[in-house]
Amino acid sequence: MVKDNFDSDVIDDFGDEWDAYDQSTVDSNELEKQFLDYFKLFSWDESIVNGTGADFGCGSGRWARFVSDRVKSLICIDASQKAVNVSKKNLADKTNCQVMLAKIDELSIPDSSLDFAYSLGVLHHLPDTAEAIKNCTDKLKSGAPFLIYLYYAFDNRPKWYSLVWKCSDFFRGVICKLPFLIKCPVTNIISMLVYYPLARFALLMEKIGISVNNIPLFEYRAKSFYTMRTDALDRFGTRLEQRFTRVQIEKMLEQAGLVDITFSDIAPYWCALGIKK
Repeated sequence: MVKDNFDSDVIDDFGDEWDAYDQSTVDSNELEKQFLDYFKLFSWDESIVNGTGADFGCGSGRWARFVSDRVKSLICIDASQKAVNVSKKNLADKTNCQVMLAKIDELSIPDSSLDFAYSLGVLHHLPDTAEAIKNCTDKLKSGAPFLIYLYYAFDNRPKWYSLVWKCSDFFRGVICKLPFLIKCPVTNIISMLVYYPLARFALLMEKIGISVNNIPLFEYRAKSFYTMRTDALDRFGTRLEQRFTRVQIEKMLEQAGLVDITFSDIAPYWCALGIKK
């Protein structure tokens, strides 16, 4: 366990990201499709629909908008004041949402009080991901589900795929240290020259009946350029990124007190769901 399980620079980076790309102009159908992919494993049973849950690392509040329509109450938490401001704006019409500023290791939510929780694309940006997962699951009641998405280590991909990522990670190591006013346009260029061409190539191949699952960035084939710009900044702009195999994620979830762990068989990888003992 690290002494302070957060990186202030990373928090600031994501605050700047959500301030620049607040998701307010993204087509709701596109966001809903992504939401349904993330929540494929989630069962909206009575205890969840009538319960209180938490979004750990809510960012812009883009997923909370969909969750809040399905549950009684939702607590949205982020460590960045800028992100909290964006979430409050985007969720202003959701009276059952409470947005709060807090770090994962400084949560004021009582232990064993939540009926469900989720954390999507967040905890791999913390120094000790396993400890962060434990902090989240401590807040769950027995029998409550926890949904998580962590960057995968390409353990379901051919070796050359991992090599491509290692090359891109070299550039991430340089770009992430740039001032935001430079980093943002640089990642825009990456989205134009890399994300968009590969994504639309995958879309074309899919339309003529060719499998696209091993084409890098195929997940973006039907997504908007706005989403590509957001995710390029997310990917190349962060100073701390960890990746995990399915086996490693399962182990961390078990250590956090979860059972009946299942993994989604579709992108994004890895999405996993566990139940608190």
